[in-house]
Amino acid sequence: MPYEFADNAGASDRPRLVIGITGASAPHLAIHLLTSLNRLKTVETHLVISRAAHRTLELETGLRPDDLIELADVHHQRGDIAASVASGSFLTMGMVVVPCSMKTLAAIAHGYSDDLLTRAADVCLKERRRLVLVTRETPLSLIHLRNMTAVTEAGAIVLPPVPAFYQQPTSIEDLLAHLSGKILDQFGIEHDLSPRWHGPTATRQLTGVAR
Repeated sequence: MPYEFADNAGASDRPRLVIGITGASAPHLAIHLLTSLNRLKTVETHLVISRAAHRTLELETGLRPDDLIELADVHHQRGDIAASVASGSFLTMGMVVVPCSMKTLAAIAHGYSDDLLTRAADVCLKERRRLVLVTRETPLSLIHLRNMTAVTEAGAIVLPPVPAFYQQPTSIEDLLAHLSGKILDQFGIEHDLSPRWHGPTATRQLTGVAR
């Protein structure tokens, strides 16, 4: 996916990626992604955390929003509709919402931008930039499915956090790394987070598994 900076690139010469975190279960997905990007240092991360995400983060991980903010290059308050990421003139690679709640999915699907997170997502759609929604819910109702269809038709990518087992994971970390890698692949960001599939024989040799 081609990306070039204009004169408003700012202090950093790295491409910018917006990361939204909602109140859906599994904030661990966002934590791993932010930690990985913080290590890679290949993109400038702009973080927006929803109100509900504060509570989910506390309940499921014992962490505070500040713990995540430290991992990002730039943090934007969810109520600051005048923030840079609210404008299409602020160039970014796009945005990932991880995890993405069904409420946020519905708002994005219907153009209801009631905070900075949903506005930033709307900007990606209108500017034809990559928008990846890591939707977190199961089972899915017909309403959820129709909203997924609507955002897909508008140009977004729905990427549910479905675990893969072809890399023979042995820990939760392996599963999280694979998902973070899938997200980064959508933006063409190079990484070394998890092994790639090269066919049965090649993959066994790469992972050291006996044939």
